[in-house]
Amino acid sequence: MNAEQQHPQAIVDAIRHFADPDRSLSFMANLRWANGVQCPRCGSKEVRYISTRRIWECKSKHEKRQFSVKVGTIFEDSALPLDKWLIAIWMKANSRNSVSSYEVARALGVTQKTAWFMQQRIRLAMQTGSFRKLGGEVEVDETFIGGKARNIHAGKRKAKGRGAVGKGVVMGLLKRHGEVRTLVVPDTEADTLQPRVRQHVRKGAAVFTDALASHSGLWPDDVHRVVDHAECYVKGNIHTNGLENYWSLFKRCIKGTHISVEPFHLFRYLDVAAFRFYNRKVGDGERFLKVLGSVEGKRLTYKGLIGEYETPTPLS
Repeated sequence: MNAEQQHPQAIVDAIRHFADPDRSLSFMANLRWANGVQCPRCGSKEVRYISTRRIWECKSKHEKRQFSVKVGTIFEDSALPLDKWLIAIWMKANSRNSVSSYEVARALGVTQKTAWFMQQRIRLAMQTGSFRKLGGEVEVDETFIGGKARNIHAGKRKAKGRGAVGKGVVMGLLKRHGEVRTLVVPDTEADTLQPRVRQHVRKGAAVFTDALASHSGLWPDDVHRVVDHAECYVKGNIHTNGLENYWSLFKRCIKGTHISVEPFHLFRYLDVAAFRFYNRKVGDGERFLKVLGSVEGKRLTYKGLIGEYETPTPLS
């Protein structure tokens, strides 16, 4: 079967399609190795299939000659069958308001802890880092992520204060009708924001921001346009409404589905929201395939995830 041409277009079709373990394996193998199965250790195509265990063995002499389709992907070392993984990816890629680990746990028949770890691995696959600078018309805006002061215990509220104090700061850059990038930043000072804008935006691009003083002097007047939200939200094509829309969608996922996100993991949730926003005009089946096409070469261990041995670093 050619995975690119024959794949489910709705979740009910996906559940039926991947219920057969051999069909799930064939689907994933065809997608990963379009030109034939090859050893992930040495790259050799001289391999034999062991049907009783659904694994392959490389004919070359080296360590770890036997391998499954999971090796070298986000699925590696997972005892869960592929059908559960594929349905979890479908749910994560196509739930507009996101999906909680509790919901995934109920749907797949696994524990909440397992579902949470699965989701974090899937989020890694949905991370789309790019070295290309944004050009054309680019909106730049910041927002604060965190609970409302009135919902925080009185003791903690007194320590954190009101307003933005104690909340996570997120910076967004949106190429109109294109890619959105989000960065977790320590504050909204000019020394923090402006270098990041220059790092991600091509010189000469038209940059649109609000009237935050930290943006002053970012680019020459002819390419930097400012809208003062105290006066209006739109002046011709000068606005940041695209990013405001993105923030609204992201905060709906946090407030309505995840309820609370630790600052340690905030960048992972932003990556997923950016992926869905950028791919919002394609079908469910296409979004599903895009995530599956990014599972290889990305590994996340549980100890690394919780920071026992290492601290995950967000994309800068």
